[in-house]
Amino acid sequence: MKQDHIRNFCIIAHIDHGKSTLADRLLEMTGTVDKRDMKAQMLDKMDLEREKGITIKLAPVRMEYKGYELNLIDTPGHVDFSYEVSRSLEACEGALLVVDASQGIQAQTLANVYLALAADLTIIPVLNKIDLPAADVERVSAEIISLLGCAKEDILHISAKTGQGVDAVLERVVASVPCPKPPAGEQTRALIFDSYYDDYRGVILYVRVFDGSITKAAQIKMLATSAAGIALEVGALTPGMNPRPSLHTGEIGYIVTNLKSTREAKVGDTITLVSSPAVNPLPGYRNVQPFVYAGFFPDSNENYQLLKDAIEKLSLSDSALQYVPENSPVLGFGVRVGFLGLLHMDIVRERLEREYNLELVVTNPSTDYQISLSNGNELDIKSAADLPDPAQITEIREPWIKGEIVVPQDYVGPIIQLISNKRGLQNNISYVEARALVSFEAPLANLLTDFYDQLKSLTSGYGSFNYELDNYRAEDLVRVDFYVAGEMISALSLMAHRSESQSLGREVVGKLKEVIPRQNFQVALQAAIGGKFIAREDISAYRKDVTTGLYGGDVSRKKKVLAKQAKGKARMKRFGKVDIPAEAFTVMLKRD
Repeated sequence: MKQDHIRNFCIIAHIDHGKSTLADRLLEMTGTVDKRDMKAQMLDKMDLEREKGITIKLAPVRMEYKGYELNLIDTPGHVDFSYEVSRSLEACEGALLVVDASQGIQAQTLANVYLALAADLTIIPVLNKIDLPAADVERVSAEIISLLGCAKEDILHISAKTGQGVDAVLERVVASVPCPKPPAGEQTRALIFDSYYDDYRGVILYVRVFDGSITKAAQIKMLATSAAGIALEVGALTPGMNPRPSLHTGEIGYIVTNLKSTREAKVGDTITLVSSPAVNPLPGYRNVQPFVYAGFFPDSNENYQLLKDAIEKLSLSDSALQYVPENSPVLGFGVRVGFLGLLHMDIVRERLEREYNLELVVTNPSTDYQISLSNGNELDIKSAADLPDPAQITEIREPWIKGEIVVPQDYVGPIIQLISNKRGLQNNISYVEARALVSFEAPLANLLTDFYDQLKSLTSGYGSFNYELDNYRAEDLVRVDFYVAGEMISALSLMAHRSESQSLGREVVGKLKEVIPRQNFQVALQAAIGGKFIAREDISAYRKDVTTGLYGGDVSRKKKVLAKQAKGKARMKRFGKVDIPAEAFTVMLKRD
């Protein structure tokens, strides 16, 4: 294919604005997939993606249209997967910005536009779902014009579901998206924008060739890891694997390698040929930094090796997943895993349970903290249980985020109140037509559990939220420990700001009372900071009426039996063990 007949573009949008449906129509109209083989969310290969109706992994596909080669990358829309979006943008020259005609501009729309502008892409605005009764084409068009500074006639009006206006999208891609730039040098260079491990074929790389060409059986080398391998097969995704003799400048495709681990071919690395290696790598991606951590433990210690193997396999196809082994006195051996957000954590948990048949106990999610010690050492802890002796600590720093909330103007008051309740600082409010964009800063730990749910309920579902990590700030933080029947459970420990520690202690103890079953003896649930208890709840004992068999006689008989029962209960309290159910460890995720 001539280079000036190649168009590389991706689809970006807020979650649920119709990216995958538009991709389905494009595949259908270009004849890439036969109508009899067509199904909804064609590019979403995971069962989870279909069930939840969201895209989790980016998916490239090649289409032919009027003699042009169109390489499309469908991207996720949720803020937790924005790393996937940024990787897709580097491999393209253009982007279709899809906006729901009934919802309008939302937080992730803005974030994706900034990413696309930073990558210097040609943005084609597309107004989707114009067939809905709630569609407000004029208002949303005005929002897009004020965001992009484009003309009204530049906005394409379509319905991806019915196919109305989708042919105009293909025409605009051919006319407006620039063709790939000519090679910058003699040597071959290709960017890895995704990779995954196939049990039968080894490591498969999704690449964009910038200079030169890669042929089947070529000896290839990674510039960052210096790993060498063989391109066992090269080709295009249509959307299944379609082998070709070679991949040339400007093309997007896949390479099946003989590598045994995706760590040898990292996302963002540059591929070159062993015969004539390139010296300068392509600009890659920044290292992704997880900021939510949770402990994953098997239901039985026998299954620890199965869990470890499963997470290792999963991390081969998810470059954002990071993990280290962890040991808990109560839960035994497990792993502490880093995620990009709560949805990412939820998806990984479900995939482990479904694909690897594991029963998991997941601890409360937390973030990482930077600690300065009096001897001058610096520590980075991922769990409250790892906090050293408070006497040695001079400063604890927690991560803060920069966030943006997009809401209809009527809801600005409740949103500012919500930010304030989370110890956040509201910076700026700007207005785009009938919508307000609220910029703020807040400690990440306070937004982990139910911030998104509260935002949705306060704004009747219209609010949307996007964030990025800002910096670490020193705060008056303490560790809140929890005791069950006098025994400290380190897996339940939480970090909190001193001003919020008492209310947090009371809240968690109250939730634990609901999930820990009653015993034959009274169980005390306590929250403490250091040696000081700040909250307590008691789970009352089961009471057996031991006097039922006594008819008449002296009252001392009754007292004797009750005293014997009290003695037995006191002994049971000393030696009795409380079995803590799995739900107790994710009690902070439990909704009120």
